[in-house]
Amino acid sequence: MLQQLNRISEADFVSDIVTKDYRTAVVFWKYDIDFCCGGRLPLEKACVARDLNLQSVKQELEEVVQQGSIAYRLKYSEWNLDFLMDYIIHIHHAYLKTTLPLLRIRIQEFVTRHQGKYSYLTELMDIFRKLEMETWPHLSQEEEIAFPYIRQMEYAYNNKEAYAGLLVRTLSKPVEELIKHNHGLMTEYLRRIREITGTYTPPASACTTHKVVYALLGEIDRDLWQHLHLENDILLPKAIAMEKELSLLMG
Repeated sequence: MLQQLNRISEADFVSDIVTKDYRTAVVFWKYDIDFCCGGRLPLEKACVARDLNLQSVKQELEEVVQQGSIAYRLKYSEWNLDFLMDYIIHIHHAYLKTTLPLLRIRIQEFVTRHQGKYSYLTELMDIFRKLEMETWPHLSQEEEIAFPYIRQMEYAYNNKEAYAGLLVRTLSKPVEELIKHNHGLMTEYLRRIREITGTYTPPASACTTHKVVYALLGEIDRDLWQHLHLENDILLPKAIAMEKELSLLMG
């Protein structure tokens, strides 16, 4: 469903814009512009109907479609831990904090209207809620406990501070929870959502909203997998190795 849009025209139908790039749905949701069953309006008329500034809406839409993914080019393993944690917070945490609440509202609306036709939608809503509820304490634990500790440890390690060895007694439980508990549950919820949605493949009879919901769920899946990869395979192993080395200073 993701295609390349060059420029968005005032005459483009709202529904066509979303069909070409599902990410534009977020902008239309923001302004309560219907792109599904009632979305056969040109962008200009849709903005007039909502008393919106056409050029501002166009700019937001074009910013969305011009966002290219360069993540595969980034050499995460070469970054220092402080920079990597900033990246995780400002890219992945910020994305989840913005997208999860928005998508929850839209899934709820969609399920309410279509659960009679698609019986599996009720379970989809339930699993998505569980994923969201598991995510919030995970982000808080990282931002308030684990990451500040790792920053302090890395600084002490790099600067050979005398107190460095004293830090290693505090993080073992949070690290264990991050790897074995929070991440494990999130992975299981993602696996079940994939099963329910047929790996985000909407049925042939799906409306535009149905397709957008599936596409955004797939985007969240990909973002979370990248997020968990950075933590499980790069950040935490490096932090634990540093922690073990510092523990030697304790004798």
